[in-house]
Amino acid sequence: MANKNAFYIFLAGTLVSLVIFLALTWDTHQQVDALTNADKLTEQVVAGKHVWENKNCNECHTILGFGVYYAPDLTKAHKRIGTEGIKQVVLQPEVVFKDSIRKMPNLGVTEQEATDLAAFLEWVSNIDNHDWPPQDSADRMSAAERRATGGAGLSRGAAAFQQNCIGCHSIGGAGGSIGPALDTVGTKYDAATIEAIIADPKSVNPDAKMPPQSNVSDDDRQAIGEFLAKQQ
Repeated sequence: MANKNAFYIFLAGTLVSLVIFLALTWDTHQQVDALTNADKLTEQVVAGKHVWENKNCNECHTILGFGVYYAPDLTKAHKRIGTEGIKQVVLQPEVVFKDSIRKMPNLGVTEQEATDLAAFLEWVSNIDNHDWPPQDSADRMSAAERRATGGAGLSRGAAAFQQNCIGCHSIGGAGGSIGPALDTVGTKYDAATIEAIIADPKSVNPDAKMPPQSNVSDDDRQAIGEFLAKQQ
């Protein structure tokens, strides 16, 4: 092939690639407002972002893949533990993580700052990030979590537990430490009571710190109740 022909092929390929790149960039910018819920970017959300920055939360945590991977990623934290769960963690980390190896320091966050931070994390959790980072995906599970919830062939209840609960609770040593371990929860509660706890913890225990898990569907709640009732 002559050098002249090779040059034209190279030039054509470069121009086509550039056009595709610009088209995809333009399309992405057209969707930014919808993907990020820009219409829900309230003053409280902005105030919560300032709390996140002022308390240097990114020095331990990540959101949307940005930050330090020392502590859990918080992109979907609000979907996992809700507003009250977030407030409890930042206001009393020494209580929440008293049995955890990694200790979150008490940063002196005020009640209002905690509320604003929860609003910011709720906004972040609703960003359509195409399942990235993927650790909150229902089909992504560590080997330890698979052992804790019944192996690769998960039952409906085990899969629902992994998707909705294992970020805060553990079974067999695998899972989170924000809430209590549930290895023997079936000796204390039956399936119906566990379902009630998931829907409204204070209906069973008025002193419960866990927020209502309104994001868990009725079918998943029933499956989790039946699964946990067998943990004895």
